[in-house]
Amino acid sequence: MQTLESERLILRGFTELDTDDLFRYAADPDVGPRAGWKPHASRAESLAIVRMFVNDDNVWAIERKSDHRVIGSLGLHADKLRNLPDVKTFGYVLAQDCWGNGYMTEAVRRAMEYTFTEAGMHLMSVSHYTFNDRSRRVIEKCGFTCEGTIRSAFQRFDGEVFDETVYSITKEEWEKQSKQW
Repeated sequence: MQTLESERLILRGFTELDTDDLFRYAADPDVGPRAGWKPHASRAESLAIVRMFVNDDNVWAIERKSDHRVIGSLGLHADKLRNLPDVKTFGYVLAQDCWGNGYMTEAVRRAMEYTFTEAGMHLMSVSHYTFNDRSRRVIEKCGFTCEGTIRSAFQRFDGEVFDETVYSITKEEWEKQSKQW
């Protein structure tokens, strides 16, 4: 992943040195389930995920400049609803002690700038489970348009089934709104 910077954050590729920071937020029982995955039970589990991120090279570590701590991740993935080469989807997670500080909005906006101006994307999408209001707020602040809700879209690790609300933004829409930031 190309390294990106914003006012308070560095978005960069993961390294194995990030394992402890990732485990710190991934073990939190309020973090993973909001994104659909089981909280990590061990550092070894987090190390396996870091290694996957390194090998796949499609997830940024979100590093806070003030203390160089990795406080979350932001992935750039194939869109499961569209098979176009110039369309990607974001997936993200943030440490609970960092919620409510605007970090994820800042990270997504910087990643949007990169995807539209350097990576050649035409459209970006993002989604959230309907119960995840914090994620919904990030998406709204970043200017995505709601496309609708897919009912019974995802079965989580614990067997619970959730609806998923899907959003998108085109390069042209992003260009208009980014001037206001």
